Amino acid sequence: MMGVIETLLLLTTVAGVVGTGVGGLVGALLQKDSNRAVSLLLSFAGGVMLSVVCFDLVTEAIETNVGLSIVIAAIALGVAVIYVLNYLIDRRTNPEVPHIDENHPKTADDLDELIHSDHFEQHVSQRDNKFALFVAGIVMAGAIALHNVPEGMTIGAAYASNNGVLGSSALVLAILIGLHNIPEGMAVSVPLISGGMGRGKAVCITALSGVPTVLGAFLGYLLGDIGAMGLALSLGFASGAMLYVVFGEILPQAILMYHSKLPAFSAIVGMLVGILIIFA
Repeated sequence: MMGVIETLLLLTTVAGVVGTGVGGLVGALLQKDSNRAVSLLLSFAGGVMLSVVCFDLVTEAIETNVGLSIVIAAIALGVAVIYVLNYLIDRRTNPEVPHIDENHPKTADDLDELIHSDHFEQHVSQRDNKFALFVAGIVMAGAIALHNVPEGMTIGAAYASNNGVLGSSALVLAILIGLHNIPEGMAVSVPLISGGMGRGKAVCITALSGVPTVLGAFLGYLLGDIGAMGLALSLGFASGAMLYVVFGEILPQAILMYHSKLPAFSAIVGMLVGILIIFA
């Protein structure tokens, strides 16, 4: 029987590396995506994550009895850190992408923008030197890590809150994060292939972009395993980070990608499914 660390490693590798890699493979084979399908998938996943965060992770953080103010502060810190890091990346890259001007929405309206692969593709199209392409690649990797690290932390924190036993929260989060990583993987591999990279290499690089999920999971688990205060901080920070990702990025982007009421209904269905999974 696998131990705690081995189980966590396997769970997050499947969610992060395999999920993103599958998306990269789909992108390599099709070299296109459906805005409608991606929008509904993202909004549904956002709804489930919202239920798990609000009705499970935050509740467990409060039940550590370290004080409500500490839990709220940890959630606020998670929101603030991810927002500030995203803001700094956007401020650095957006001026270099021609279609992002004063009339562009103040949030990503396409997966390429969300992970800044459009910035990388811009440098490729301009035939910039290898250093410029390397920097653009690092920026893209950083943007992906900003999503994957807190996603992994939610799995690790949920795992720690269940005393190292694989509970429904960690499993559901891993499944949903894996599904969410598929369209992200598509958005990474397509511009790499369009820029002349071989399909096999592009898929491998895309899969490796999911590694921060594993690192985030171990960070969430180790912090949550040191006691009630550490668990509350881990659960709170990861919850705040995910709340920002859901409300600040996933849902606005889903609506902008597919101008319809359906993303809203998809998110509501996701929330109801999340409630069903948590309390059934």
